[in-house]
Amino acid sequence: MLLLLLGIIVLHVAVLVLLFVSTIVSQWMVGNGHATDLWQNCTTSSLGNVQHCFMSSANEWLQSVQATMILSIIFSVLSLFLFFCQLFTLTKGGRFYITGVFQILAESHSGPGRCDE
Repeated sequence: MLLLLLGIIVLHVAVLVLLFVSTIVSQWMVGNGHATDLWQNCTTSSLGNVQHCFMSSANEWLQSVQATMILSIIFSVLSLFLFFCQLFTLTKGGRFYITGVFQILAESHSGPGRCDE
């Protein structure tokens, strides 16, 4: 049982780390002196130095991807917090339904975005 709880904690932390990394460092296109990610568009010199960075465009699809990534992180943090709360307050044999619901919400919001341009 202890190994199962440890595995669940490792899974929660791994999901959280992957969500943070995919949200913060998510370069989608790199090349031809241009790098685009979820938050900004940058032009680079031939030496690889960043020259100018602008905010990403105001397309609705990009804003929805940004919002769902942030919601996914929030739900995942809540799920980990609720897991620890339920771990110490549930009776023996109790189920982690609330934690599961928040983890499912976190995973449902972390889907890939689409570019229809």
